[in-house]
Amino acid sequence: MFWSNEFPQLDNTTLRELSRAIDRGYLSFSREFGPMIETAFEPLLHFLIWFERLLLESPWWLVILATGLISFLASRSWKLMTGVVLALCGIGILGMWEDTMRTMAMILVCTLLSVIVGIPIGILMARSERAKNTILPVLDVMQTMPSFVYLIPVVMLLGIGRVPGLIAVVIYAISPVIRLTNLGIRLVEKEALEAADAFGASRMQKLLKVQLPLALPNIMAGINQTIMMALAMVVIASMIGVRGLGQPVLQAVTNQYFALGLFNGAAVVILAIIFDRITQSFGMRLQKHQQGGR
Repeated sequence: MFWSNEFPQLDNTTLRELSRAIDRGYLSFSREFGPMIETAFEPLLHFLIWFERLLLESPWWLVILATGLISFLASRSWKLMTGVVLALCGIGILGMWEDTMRTMAMILVCTLLSVIVGIPIGILMARSERAKNTILPVLDVMQTMPSFVYLIPVVMLLGIGRVPGLIAVVIYAISPVIRLTNLGIRLVEKEALEAADAFGASRMQKLLKVQLPLALPNIMAGINQTIMMALAMVVIASMIGVRGLGQPVLQAVTNQYFALGLFNGAAVVILAIIFDRITQSFGMRLQKHQQGGR
């Protein structure tokens, strides 16, 4: 039988009309609200440009010194600090300093925005089962959707440039910090909360002085994963005009420049290792501190 061999589907004309209707609807939405959304993100764009200029116009040795100092303060490890300094010097010697600074600026601003938005959402999920049951499926969709798909609606809405790239990166990378904030607060021991109740702490005092400090190791793990995902997405976002290490990688792929791709790919990996080691070391120190290891 014909119907038993082929899956029943809409005919081509109906499918074409359905696709056109969706495209027309989204196009009219982007024409109506696109400029308004772009205006709303202008302060963020100015902050990103300012931070990028700060990294680019500061003396290279000062940026390396500051990054090395941050790595030492986070880890209390001379080895890590030395490794960070040598890695950044290597990137500069190979002529990738400016692209690396642009990528660093983009990642740090995206991570900051993800933390500002993600931690309150994680707190809301920890406090409300209804919010958790509503937000979790959205996070599942955000994490399982192919990263290229994020670029399509953002480009249609805002065009090509830094702001669409920033939005796409934040949407892709925000899930871990939300999930692990929720998990960290839920894992706080009941005895600690009961002790806070016994001292007459309000809900806000319990959150700020008990739950969030005890959940910090998990939150730091979430921030670590958010940075890693932002770094991966920044490379993909180079397709819509985000400047940085992603553009040379894209150029190398399209023109088969092996050395160019190798150097810039290595710089991306080095940045990932630097961010990973700094945030992981800081998270471990927090954990040891809470367990009385210091």
